[in-house]
Amino acid sequence: MTQATELADTRNICPAESLIEAFERLGAHRCLDRETEVYGQDGLADMFYRVLRGVVRTSRLTLDGRRQVGAFYYPGDLVGLETGPRHRFAAEALTECELQAVRRTALRAYAGEAAVDRAILHATAREMERLQEHVVLLGRRNARERVASFLLALAQRAPSGHVDMPMGRQDMADYLGLTIETVSRMLTQLQGDAIVEFPSTRRFQVRKWNALEAMAA
Repeated sequence: MTQATELADTRNICPAESLIEAFERLGAHRCLDRETEVYGQDGLADMFYRVLRGVVRTSRLTLDGRRQVGAFYYPGDLVGLETGPRHRFAAEALTECELQAVRRTALRAYAGEAAVDRAILHATAREMERLQEHVVLLGRRNARERVASFLLALAQRAPSGHVDMPMGRQDMADYLGLTIETVSRMLTQLQGDAIVEFPSTRRFQVRKWNALEAMAA
């Protein structure tokens, strides 16, 4: 039995899990320093990536030179899954990162066209959910609510009370569609209201979960 047949015959595994299994078998490890490019905007989407350690940021530069941060990817997330031939966003290592990289053609040769297409469709559906949440965040919430939502999402990932922030104020601003001055002002207000506490610029703790959740909702 070939490896492709083995993967195709796997039962009770969702497409995303099948893709992760392929990453485990085929993936080449890449260790990147912070601010190192993973792939460029409009570059060929010939590689797929899985984050093992660290945080990856995607961003896009507009024609007038402004930057829009698309998303932040954490360990276990898949990055670079494009339905088209080119990357719409660039990706950079926000922190020191370890990634698994697999060439698109290798995945297709290993798992078969149909299996890879199903896995990409499944992963793309999750990306669409992420995008829809981002659109609602930008279009339906004021500055204070956007910042509260962002902090809540980070806090929900933290296993302990203290939350480390891998991104700086400018990254937050470019993700939330705000100026860095507005982000700083909102953080100061939230700390002044004792909703969150910042012992340092890259670390915080939620003091009033109900208030933060209500603001984010």
